[in-house]
Amino acid sequence: MSDILELYDVGKIYYLKHETIEVLNGVDLRVDKGGFVVICGPSGSGKSTLLNIIGSLDHPTSGRVLIDGVELSSYSDSKLSEIRNRKIGFVFQFHHLLAEFSCLENIALPALVNGSSPKSVYEKAQSLLVKFGMAGKKNRLPEQLSGGEKQRVAIARALINDPLMILADEPTGNLDEENTNKLLDVLLGLNNEGRSIILVTHSLDIAKVGTDVYNLKEGRLNAMR
Repeated sequence: MSDILELYDVGKIYYLKHETIEVLNGVDLRVDKGGFVVICGPSGSGKSTLLNIIGSLDHPTSGRVLIDGVELSSYSDSKLSEIRNRKIGFVFQFHHLLAEFSCLENIALPALVNGSSPKSVYEKAQSLLVKFGMAGKKNRLPEQLSGGEKQRVAIARALINDPLMILADEPTGNLDEENTNKLLDVLLGLNNEGRSIILVTHSLDIAKVGTDVYNLKEGRLNAMR
């Protein structure tokens, strides 16, 4: 399998007024197409910073990041925005659904931004709702959904543009055990379909779902299995 993501000697330093904080120090990572990578670490270890760099939401201080063989530093900001929209699906701990839009509209929005045909977009959004058992709630607003339902809608939204990989930042952080297990089943199902997934978590129990598991400690990434 070919690498969908490559990180070489990635570092991240924040320069504050009275101190310098090194969050990442020489991180190397390679993710195959169809891989399921889990990155563990306690709160404040830099997991979200690393995921933001992978997703081009932040820039490394040093090192190289390649997606699908192309180095991100070679892209302009507008091109990076396009890459995020087309090649990366994001799922966050806080679902970030737009409160004034229905489930169907929330899912469709990233594809509509791309200029895709509204008819085809809404058909696909509807099929994703069916896939995740949410067809009967397509017109509901986020406030009318449970936490688990909101995250399923967020995953459907992440899939609307057929991304190369899904980045999940503590996606079970606000869910109870039952909904956590349901969400992990959804992610495993997507991985079995060939989706590449990178998930960050502080939970070693959740980390067990990954085929490749790493621990982020003192700015360095160490393989756990």
